[in-house]
Amino acid sequence: MATVQRSRTKTARLEARITAEQKELIERAAAYEGRSVSDFVVGTVQRAAKAIIQEHEVLRLSESQSRAFVETLLDPPEPNEALERAAEQYREDVVSQ
Repeated sequence: MATVQRSRTKTARLEARITAEQKELIERAAAYEGRSVSDFVVGTVQRAAKAIIQEHEVLRLSESQSRAFVETLLDPPEPNEALERAAEQYREDVVSQ
């Protein structure tokens, strides 16, 4: 994986102000893993970012919720009055522009 990352051209820059204690902690952790501080920070932040994105973008359903979701997709209910009004408002606001 490290070989793939090194072959990519890195042009973007990220800067952050940290305390001396934070820097020492990060340097110590990077040293334990045998990585540069930069590589350690980028890798750690990237993993954290992916986890946070997944937490917010991946839908997790129980078995009963999954079943209800699929059944609704396969046999959707008739639209109610509020949905019809919202669709009409959407057509007026977005589609007609």
